[in-house]
Amino acid sequence: MAESVEQWWARRQWSKGAAVPYPIGRYRTDWERYPVLVRQYHPDLNHGITLTQIPPAADVYLVWQCDSGHLFVATPEEQRSRPGGTRRRSVWCPQCAEAAAPKAVKVPEPDAGLHLCGHARDLRRIENDPADDRCYLCRRLDRETLTREQLVTMAAPGSRVAVSAANSTAGKFSWQCEHGHPTYQATIERILGGRRCPICRHARGGADRVAVGEAFVSRWAPVPASAAEPELKRRLAARLDVSLDANAVRVAKPFYAHLEVWPDILIPELKVAIEYDTTGRHGLEHVGPREESDRRKDRLLRAVGWEVVRVRCGKLQPIGPFDVTAGGVTDALVDRIIGRLGEIRGELFVAAYRR
Repeated sequence: MAESVEQWWARRQWSKGAAVPYPIGRYRTDWERYPVLVRQYHPDLNHGITLTQIPPAADVYLVWQCDSGHLFVATPEEQRSRPGGTRRRSVWCPQCAEAAAPKAVKVPEPDAGLHLCGHARDLRRIENDPADDRCYLCRRLDRETLTREQLVTMAAPGSRVAVSAANSTAGKFSWQCEHGHPTYQATIERILGGRRCPICRHARGGADRVAVGEAFVSRWAPVPASAAEPELKRRLAARLDVSLDANAVRVAKPFYAHLEVWPDILIPELKVAIEYDTTGRHGLEHVGPREESDRRKDRLLRAVGWEVVRVRCGKLQPIGPFDVTAGGVTDALVDRIIGRLGEIRGELFVAAYRR
């Protein structure tokens, strides 16, 4: 159970039998990859204890101050887990995050009674056929091949009651994939239009055409996030006689909504993927949950016979056996990457591709 920093520090003093249980700088390498949190933390607000004296996994309440001056209380784990699906700087502060994306206030709707089909009336909808006193969804299903019973069976167990009571196609529910992929969110309108499981839909656009473990050119792959990745690719192409055109690898299990992953650089001849990692403009990239996403991506690649070399820039620490740290793209970095390729596939094998 989390406790105040004063109580936590006193308990650690007693358990370790020392006035200073953790010396200053003890956890510097764990915190330096979070420059925003280093800036938010102030020892004078936390009993004079520096951030480098606090283990990242400590269950202790700390006081933080964001760049806007908001003071808030959070544990180290809560702060390190804030980078999620958004890339806004406000994500590091709960008050800033709430102000950046305020929640809509739901106004209770008046009870308008029921249609003849037994579903609730919607006062916001103007009916085109007053003679047919059924809800819009029931009348819409008359023109579709699916019945409401089939819609209910397609829904995830937790959404079946809601789908059976739905009176329009605008509501969003959870659905099951017929191929066993994870459940997904979609409106009834999308289901009736054939846009169902996103993993299946994306796979039909490319991943289904190649074997598991094969590199290919994907239409879904994002453009490079910075100029460093193309520069590193150019320098590698000048040193190795390999094809660097592919931008995706088919994997066996879904990675988010795709059956493919998109490393920064792919060397199909060696089956090695190269990633160039920085914390980004707001310190959100490749830390916290995003680091766990990187680890999962690496596991998927290794499961299909690939190996990963990550170039960890700034204060990011290696997370794989062949990762290297760097401050930028240089010839010395390329030499170290080629050395890693030799460790992975063998020096003689890699030498056959040297220019």
